[in-house]
Amino acid sequence: MIDRAKEVFDIEIKGLEAVKASLGPSFVAAVSRILEVTNNGGIAVVTGVGKNLHIAEKMSAIFASTGTRSIVLNPVQAMHGDLGMVTARDVLIALSFSGESEEVVRLIPAIRRHGLEIISMTGCSDSTLARLSDIHIEIPCGKEACPFGMAPTNSTTATMAMGDALAMALLDARQFTIEQYAGNHPAGAIGKALVLKVSDIMRTNEHLALVKPETTVMEAVMAMTAAKGGSAIAIGPDGELKGIFTDGDFRRVMATERDEGKEQKILNRPISEVMTKSPSFVFDDQYAADLLKIFEKKHIDDLPVCNRDGKVVGLVDIQDLPKMKVM
Repeated sequence: MIDRAKEVFDIEIKGLEAVKASLGPSFVAAVSRILEVTNNGGIAVVTGVGKNLHIAEKMSAIFASTGTRSIVLNPVQAMHGDLGMVTARDVLIALSFSGESEEVVRLIPAIRRHGLEIISMTGCSDSTLARLSDIHIEIPCGKEACPFGMAPTNSTTATMAMGDALAMALLDARQFTIEQYAGNHPAGAIGKALVLKVSDIMRTNEHLALVKPETTVMEAVMAMTAAKGGSAIAIGPDGELKGIFTDGDFRRVMATERDEGKEQKILNRPISEVMTKSPSFVFDDQYAADLLKIFEKKHIDDLPVCNRDGKVVGLVDIQDLPKMKVM
């Protein structure tokens, strides 16, 4: 079973490599035309039948979420009234690996009468659909992974990958920003991470332990306890960030001092001697998505938050992120 699964992967990887190598002027022409159409108020209309209709739905969804207005057109329903969804300012993207799918080919003359240009994605440049198109993107992925050469496997993977490539090329071409992406994803974990700012989730006021560098370890621990947090932030005279002292720092130092019989001494030392100086921090106007990257890269649990004047205004504890549905 594992050997058969690996064979499928090998076939599809080889297919993707072949399609990648085939990219050329037709791909650039398709991106340029879709960009021109959508910049002028039109939409990218994606169609297909069978498995390709599912791919059309996925492709259209990726387009829409990344700045390219798009809808899906079922070719069967289109011939029974849904053609009213499209206008001459739109562009049709037709999917059919054989290029001979009856429902899609039959749709083309009606689409022409509505004034749309046609971009096709097929596995054969000499197919009927390819010949009827203004722009044709070939998907030369080779044989299917199915032993009968029938079930769409390699071809659907390659077609979906080409759709992703179109979407990402369009995203770059229109300089689509993360702020715009966030606006299209207001719900769920993605939306939370992209819409929320650090200032929306940081700890402040009584939940923020602010101390001076000369504060003793004992006083810092008491401040952390009062704030119900795991760290104390050391600030300078103007509120600027000087360092951070965490419960992890406290445990490590106490373990060292206990070995030397100096537990009491450590409690009376200033935290400036044991804190992390110049720690990582974030600005309060950054997006919550930035927090995930820093926590993951730095392997830390607490992040001081500063405003653009450099003053400490809050703290983000990694434990708060799941509660805010940011991770």
